[in-house]
Amino acid sequence: MTATPAIIHPAQAAAAKTGAKASPANAADRATAAAIRGEAGGKLASFYAGTNFEPVWSVKGRMGPSARKLIGYIEDARLDGLDPDRYKPDALRAAVAAADRGGAEKRAQADIALSRAFARYVADMRKARDVGMTFAGKGLKPSRPADDAVLRVATMRRLGAYMDEMGWMSPHYVRMREALRAAEARGADRETLEVLRLNRERARVLPSPAVRHIVVDAAAARLYYYQNGEQVGSMRVVVGTARTQTPMLAGYLNWAIFNPYWNVPDYLVRDNVARKVLSGRTLDSMNMQALADWSDEPAVLDPAKIDWQAVRDGRQDLRVRELPGPVNSMGKVKFLFPNDEGIYLHDTPNRDLLAKDARFFSNGCIRLEDAAELGRWMMGKAYGAKGKAPEQAVPLPAPVPVYLTYLTATQTKKGFALLDDVYQRDRR
Repeated sequence: MTATPAIIHPAQAAAAKTGAKASPANAADRATAAAIRGEAGGKLASFYAGTNFEPVWSVKGRMGPSARKLIGYIEDARLDGLDPDRYKPDALRAAVAAADRGGAEKRAQADIALSRAFARYVADMRKARDVGMTFAGKGLKPSRPADDAVLRVATMRRLGAYMDEMGWMSPHYVRMREALRAAEARGADRETLEVLRLNRERARVLPSPAVRHIVVDAAAARLYYYQNGEQVGSMRVVVGTARTQTPMLAGYLNWAIFNPYWNVPDYLVRDNVARKVLSGRTLDSMNMQALADWSDEPAVLDPAKIDWQAVRDGRQDLRVRELPGPVNSMGKVKFLFPNDEGIYLHDTPNRDLLAKDARFFSNGCIRLEDAAELGRWMMGKAYGAKGKAPEQAVPLPAPVPVYLTYLTATQTKKGFALLDDVYQRDRR
């Protein structure tokens, strides 16, 4: 079975390999299972063998509501950017009707046809388009799942709820899909529909809630985290300005740094720190140090021996860091994931910015409303600093995928709304 973060969590994959289920207890389902054994082939045969050929879509000799839910999704597949005819909805409806009128053979034929259509539909939905997302780690970009894997995940829990929630897709995708439906029903103009479709594609690359992961939506300046098929938390965040944008980026969070330093960006050293020093402030009063280089253990420079005017004029580069403490811009902790953009998630002492409706104030990194809450969810008992020593690096018990995205569409009681395109990525 091929497992990817896009649809299958490792725990799910393990559970899916535990062996065949007991024979169906109901006589009608036993007859259907016997018929499926003779009908199923290929990857579907592999899946059904793992369930002792128990039917997926019928219960006690009747096709269940999940079958009709699937056909409804397929008939609306244009909302997913797909062609409904590829999945033969008319033939599926006819097979379901024949199954309800006929016996075990007809139910088996309908069950296999629905399973085949479902696997193809899910695989096509999971195929990501290029929306500007950088994947800084293997397995983060959705890949085509095998038919048997799709069905195993779908049947691990209650199929009805999984179908109702479109559980193989991110909740953000489901919201974008419904917003697009509402816009089409209202006769929205072409530009609006294109923006909604672009947002749908951005949401397509996000994992299902079965995968333990974090989503940061820069457009809404909000963070969400998921586990075991549910959203388990959400919080406000501060994201990058229009000039210092938070990128669309996916990676694996793997370290917490307690009592962190803050390495001041070069432009702030030039435009802020050097200007203040030339005006009479000291580095000590700003809780900062000037360093000789960018090594792990740099020498601390004497501020009096630095040509601050040259730094202010941009003629000299200088490394400056802010020391840990109650006013440190990183707060008490930062969470790192490997990426070339130098982006991470971190605590912040500046709580007033989190209270604003528009929260575009950072240099690109993500400031967290409740870093401790997120840290405890990721790390459990391992969360917390040991003393006041700076830069305490603690590995996360397991890497946590994080997806930084940009969704300027939202579902509302009236159908949908478009947020301000602060980063000008929609080309409206």
